[in-house]
Amino acid sequence: MTRTPDHPQPASLLDLFVSFTLLALQGFGGVLAVVQRELVERKRWLTKEEFIEEWAVAQIMPGPNVVNLALMIGGRYFGLRGALTALAGMLAVPLMVVLALAVLHAQFADVAAVTGALRGMAAVSAGMIAATGLKLAASLRKHPLRWWISALLAVFCVIFVVLLHLPLAYTLLSLGSIGVACTYRTLKREQP
Repeated sequence: MTRTPDHPQPASLLDLFVSFTLLALQGFGGVLAVVQRELVERKRWLTKEEFIEEWAVAQIMPGPNVVNLALMIGGRYFGLRGALTALAGMLAVPLMVVLALAVLHAQFADVAAVTGALRGMAAVSAGMIAATGLKLAASLRKHPLRWWISALLAVFCVIFVVLLHLPLAYTLLSLGSIGVACTYRTLKREQP
């Protein structure tokens, strides 16, 4: 990838490590909203469209989505060293924080205020994920599929996961295959 003024990239491996460490430390209850804001809006390492494409790939790979994304972005800019550096940034300091919080939780798990605070954070996390989804949906205007096909796939995804309780793997495999096939057919039709 070439570096252009409108598409910055990490300045160094240290910049990559620190950026992903800060992302991970901000991601209590879900890091998707934070990652999208930081990498697309603030740092501009990815466009909205690139972020959606990378996130889609990260979701279908085994393992935590954001870790997969960190590996892909690190690899994009610095190869294997970048992938490992981004992974270390995502895991090293946050692991120490999580271990400290686990010790504290074991001590105070029965305190009503702690239980209430954790339940309240679940609602905030769900709101952050929904808000990020709405922000990213705007970039579907540039997608080759017609908007109503994308919307229909999104509705079926909600039905599969929320109402039918289908595993995410089945949902991604079935609806993702349909989305890929429809997009491929649309792009093939548009070629001269």
